[in-house]
Amino acid sequence: MNTLSSKSEATYTAILGTAYEMAAADGIGKVSLGEVAKRTGISKSGVFSRVGSLESLQSDVLDEYDRRFADEVFMPSLKLAPGLPRLTAQVERWIARCKDTGPGSGCLYTAGAFEYDDLDGPLRDRLQQGVERWRASLRKTVRQAVELGHLRPDTDAEQLVFEIYCLIVGLLHDSRFMRDPVAPKRMLMAFSRLLSTYKSLSYQE
Repeated sequence: MNTLSSKSEATYTAILGTAYEMAAADGIGKVSLGEVAKRTGISKSGVFSRVGSLESLQSDVLDEYDRRFADEVFMPSLKLAPGLPRLTAQVERWIARCKDTGPGSGCLYTAGAFEYDDLDGPLRDRLQQGVERWRASLRKTVRQAVELGHLRPDTDAEQLVFEIYCLIVGLLHDSRFMRDPVAPKRMLMAFSRLLSTYKSLSYQE
């Protein structure tokens, strides 16, 4: 990589990192090219020339969030056996991630969903696409568990994923808004109880 390309990549990395920090602290909708320029010391035109548009930068921030989420939640679970062990690991790691209530540790998708639920536009579309990808991954794992006989053959994968997602949103609400330190433990209990209604009688852990 030549020096010019290296500098350009470093500048883009700084822009993305700053925008990510802003989104994590204040929400994806609060990211602005002007504020990114101010915080990085780069001219607004310089920021624009590297990201193309605000919508593109916001999409890149969400891509980075997806990458980090996958590294922490989904990828480690692939080391486990498919089916229920993998599904349980994914949800448990998701719960562990939600336990962090420090500044900038919130979920961009959950916060964005409430911010943009009544609005239309590219950012809302991108948020919805991200959620749909997460749910598709969970559905795949649930269906594997059904095929392997870990879950009952009449399990509705869409319904189970919906219920898991609702529990996660509830956990985020109680952990971050209610500041309830017991919320993760309650979530684990709720998830265990939920799974017990879907498990195959022949499944042995």
